[in-house]
Amino acid sequence: MELEPGTIIEHDHYGKGKVLENHELFVKVDFGKRGVMDVTKRNSDLITVVSLPGEEPQYDFTMEELEKTLRRILDEYIAASPDVEMGGKWEGGTMILKPSDDSLKPKEIPLETFFHKIVMLRDRLRVMEQKINAHPKLTDEEKVEMQQYITKIYGSLTTFNVMFRHKEDYFEGESSK
Repeated sequence: MELEPGTIIEHDHYGKGKVLENHELFVKVDFGKRGVMDVTKRNSDLITVVSLPGEEPQYDFTMEELEKTLRRILDEYIAASPDVEMGGKWEGGTMILKPSDDSLKPKEIPLETFFHKIVMLRDRLRVMEQKINAHPKLTDEEKVEMQQYITKIYGSLTTFNVMFRHKEDYFEGESSK
């Protein structure tokens, strides 16, 4: 079977991929998130050519289906990250970082800016948790170990809970879980 680089194939086990190299006994194929794999030519019946280099690839979905899927994903992501309100007493406030050396100028940061960064940090930790839990190559033991580190990070951030308006938005460490 001669598959030149750039050919898009469908493999029965690995899905769609792009041929990177053609060797005597195997082809090197990029399967996207599954990674680059060497696929033996002995089982050529498992491979279907989708498009040749230079051809417009054919997709198994319409643009309408793609748009609908993207909207669903965006809606889920936005729903997973609802608006988080800062406690009223902090609105309009300023955080002042004053060096011990009085000859140096203090740094003032609007609390809304600082609060926004804290919320972004929390949301990114949550995304990292989801990616760890869904990771196909990590063992359950490795996932648990990484989750414990994230829980400890949350625990380190509980100091900032004072800035949140609602308790359900608080960081929770080990002792509160």
